Amino acid sequence: MNGERGEERGAKAGRAGIWGWMLFDLAAQPFFTVVITFIFGPYFVSGLTGDPALGQAAWGYTLTVSGLIIAVLSPVLGALADATGPRKPFIAGFAIVKILALLALYLATPGSPVLLAALCIILASVAAEFSIVFNDSMMPRLVPPEETGRISNMAWGIGYLGGMVVLIGVVTLLDTDSFAAARLTGPIAAGWYALFILPMFLFTPDAPRTGHARGAAVRAGLQDLKSAILSLKERRGILRFLVARMIFQDGVNGLLALGGTFAAGMFAWQTKELGIYGIILNVVAIGGCLAASRLDRALGSKAIVVLSLVCLIVATIGIISTGPGFTLFGLVPLSTDDSGGLFGTAAEKAYVLFGLLVGIAFGPVQASARSYLARSVTVGEAGRYFGLYALSGRATSFLAPASVASLTLATGSARIGMTALIVFLAVGLLVLLATPYPANKPVRG
Repeated sequence: MNGERGEERGAKAGRAGIWGWMLFDLAAQPFFTVVITFIFGPYFVSGLTGDPALGQAAWGYTLTVSGLIIAVLSPVLGALADATGPRKPFIAGFAIVKILALLALYLATPGSPVLLAALCIILASVAAEFSIVFNDSMMPRLVPPEETGRISNMAWGIGYLGGMVVLIGVVTLLDTDSFAAARLTGPIAAGWYALFILPMFLFTPDAPRTGHARGAAVRAGLQDLKSAILSLKERRGILRFLVARMIFQDGVNGLLALGGTFAAGMFAWQTKELGIYGIILNVVAIGGCLAASRLDRALGSKAIVVLSLVCLIVATIGIISTGPGFTLFGLVPLSTDDSGGLFGTAAEKAYVLFGLLVGIAFGPVQASARSYLARSVTVGEAGRYFGLYALSGRATSFLAPASVASLTLATGSARIGMTALIVFLAVGLLVLLATPYPANKPVRG
């Protein structure tokens, strides 16, 4: 324990090391933006199988399998990293898996085995998320606690910049109506990732080796994980934070995943509108993260997460209250005239404005949550707790979309179904309000 405290008082990373760590987010984000969300994912559903219903089911099961693997193994690998010390060897190994899987996506031609593409997506997703666990757990070593919110938000904003640049490049330089363009997103994301993770490997300092042999490290890692889970009985603040994050992150993920499809159903948006809507949200997200990087230091990570959740609740209410000819549940009537341009009706413009609130908040709510935990744990235990943090973001990730789907089926209204997201965001906010900051402080009452 004394070693850990001394280590925390020691010198932190230099400017190059911090920028190397932040550029990891720049490297990682295009996979989620271009492959999973906007280009390859829709191609998998509608173009790969020729049967959209079958494609949707296959895509859903693919994401479910990858999510379960991530949820189960993230804490184990995080604890193993604490036991062995260095994070970079893990990141390098998973980078190889991710890059090879993304390169193989080019082979996913129409009529080819869906299982091949599904396996590649599972491997890439698992490798991507595991790498994030190890990269996140490096943060407490790089800067003093009061700086974690600033660099976390800056890194998140840089990540959105990477996703936006690649998305714009794909949309403008490739024929997005071509199946080949969708298949190319895998190699493009792989090349981007390989290039921009290099500064982290070259300049960011890693943890020293602990001296454990491999077998001993595995045993020590599993014991550390067991100790971390058992310690949550006494560290109730961290437990409460992880529960709050588990609940509100479900709402955040559901809003990001379903907000575009809700608009597509409501306003008949096509790929062009959805792509531009995604670009707009990424542009706003960059600004939101840069602003939060300053505010986090002044107000604290908890305040940023709380403000972001309030913003997301307001945005969700605005989104579900808007439809052709009205907003705010009909209290504000809108013209139904269509200008013929992009987002041509007044209701579509109102929807985009509410979407801007989502863009402002969805980066800071995740970046400052990351720094919230970083300020609540020691350097020596960061791996295991960031593994539990990854688990908290995945353990119930199916609940929000399942709740929306079930409520929609029960009522016959997509608008009513979307109200389930408000419940997740609001309950997570209430739990967070009762959580100390930093979370390792004693819980009152």
